[in-house]
Amino acid sequence: MGWGVLQDRHMAAPPGTATLGANATSDIDVDTKKMKRRGDIILQPQPSDSPNDPLNWSPMWKESIMLILAFSSGVTTALGPMVTPGIPLLAMKYNVSLDMAASLIIGFLAFWIGFTTFFTAAGANICGKRPFFVISTLVLLATNIWGYFTTSFTSLAVMRVIQGMASAPLETLVTSTVSDMYFVHQRGTRISVWGCMLASGVLLGQTIAGAIIEKISFEATFGISALIFIPILFGIYFFVVETTYNSARPSDAVKQVPGEKDMSFLDINESKETYRQQLRLFRGRLNQESFWKNAWKPVPLIAYPAVLFSTVVYGSYFTWLLTISVLSVSVFTAPPYALGPAQVGLTNLPLLAVALIGSPLSGWSADAIAKFMARRNGGVFEPEFRLVLMIPATIFATVGFLGFGMSVQQGSPIVWPIVFMSIHSLSVPFASTASLTYVIDCHPRDANQAFVTINFTKAVFTFAATTYANGWMAQVGPRGVFDVIACINLGVCALTIPAYVFGKRFRSYIARSTFGQKLSG
Repeated sequence: MGWGVLQDRHMAAPPGTATLGANATSDIDVDTKKMKRRGDIILQPQPSDSPNDPLNWSPMWKESIMLILAFSSGVTTALGPMVTPGIPLLAMKYNVSLDMAASLIIGFLAFWIGFTTFFTAAGANICGKRPFFVISTLVLLATNIWGYFTTSFTSLAVMRVIQGMASAPLETLVTSTVSDMYFVHQRGTRISVWGCMLASGVLLGQTIAGAIIEKISFEATFGISALIFIPILFGIYFFVVETTYNSARPSDAVKQVPGEKDMSFLDINESKETYRQQLRLFRGRLNQESFWKNAWKPVPLIAYPAVLFSTVVYGSYFTWLLTISVLSVSVFTAPPYALGPAQVGLTNLPLLAVALIGSPLSGWSADAIAKFMARRNGGVFEPEFRLVLMIPATIFATVGFLGFGMSVQQGSPIVWPIVFMSIHSLSVPFASTASLTYVIDCHPRDANQAFVTINFTKAVFTFAATTYANGWMAQVGPRGVFDVIACINLGVCALTIPAYVFGKRFRSYIARSTFGQKLSG
């Protein structure tokens, strides 16, 4: 059947294609009788028999790790935009321009997060993720204490650079942790939980910080953040153990290379690690890969069609979310709305409510749709099935952009701009879940580096958009801005069609190409 995904004449099962149906009836050379399953779902990837394989950990243990990391990511993400309401106060206190205050206190953080991810992802591939999570949280706690006691603008700016560098692991490595612990049919829901926490950090952080800045002080936002990072450090150290597993697992039972050794009957006799052993921070080198090769790898990885697609989609949707948030401040503080800072912060609450509904809905849909389509595709799952979520994402985003620009231009009652902002907010979890699960399913081994590419591009997009958005709106008006954004976004979403139709052939070409083999090797 294929559901419109074109087959490839060179490889029946290029990387990403997997057998999920217990009664598979496809052309793929696979013996499903010997494969491990849960109900009528064949587990992909196939877990080993080792008790140390994260795929074999108890659901409660895995969910605990996932929730702690997702919450930690949300709080870390909030560190960037939370200071936005206090930028005018900061500029006045230290006698610097608004542009300089915004650039050095917000822009630098985003830049250094994106830059540092190249090195944290490379290091995590070699040393594991746990040391980076623990050290990152410890440094974030220290920098927030620093921010609370700072007495100069220079000190604050230097602190934000270090804070950005420390934020990188929690911005990049969580998604690859999902691929470490969960099977293909479970990843969408967990990615959506992570996305929900990120959205909450962006939207709720500004609301809470605005009240703190108004009632106490600008520096108090860092003091309270430090108090939050104390239990986070405790949770990460004692619960977030290493999820990287480098021992052999059974193959996917698809022989893609002639003469490849069949790993389906591997007898792995590993003793279960004790809890104390799991808590050790450093395990030595987990592989012999070159650090600098891993650090450079995200750059050529953009040539992978799945990575390029996910980078453009996720980066643009996240950029639009921040852009509409920044511009709404200018809109709502001016006539006819003339809201105060605290009231502007409250306009984020409906968006947060929508995100809390949309994130689990998109995650459930990603997995449910994938299983439904796989069952009716001879039991074969294609990563392109994830891209169906781009349909609601495109509709909600287009309606949100056009409606917001039109309602603000006409000076409509404030309820209408907020309604359209909320509709747009609903599009973000669908687009994020579609793009992120797609790239994980296509390139699980390169997930760390793929998200470096995605996050660095996102940082560049957001920095540029938030820097020039207000000046652009002053020239052409709200409707002019959001009509153009709607058209650009439709063009981005249109990339879904070739990605879906030709995705399998793209994956096959990359797997067979000298470039792909050299990069993966």
